[in-house]
Amino acid sequence: MISKPDKNKSRKRRHNRVRSKISGTAERPRLNVYRSNKNIYAQIIDDVEGVTLVSASTLDTAVSGGNKTEQAASVGKLVAERASEKNIKNVVFDRGGYIYHGRVEALAAAARENGLEF
Repeated sequence: MISKPDKNKSRKRRHNRVRSKISGTAERPRLNVYRSNKNIYAQIIDDVEGVTLVSASTLDTAVSGGNKTEQAASVGKLVAERASEKNIKNVVFDRGGYIYHGRVEALAAAARENGLEF
């Protein structure tokens, strides 16, 4: 019997391939995106120290309603604002193995509009 490919297993394989090439430093941390069926999460990570500097998600009370794409844009705006409070301007974008489309693209565009450079 032929089984269906596991989407998350394939995504993790793609993510590992991307992560072998990019890494966040103190000068240019990594903006990581995780997308679940209901929520979207963004973290700015310093991989050298192994610490999360800034995070935001749709679970935050500051994120407004609307559809999932609009919520993702709100998360992008929120993470950019929190990053600017900690004087973080340049980041490396890590799409987490997801296609740069839809919610991931909306989050990235909103983060760029609100001051993050990548």
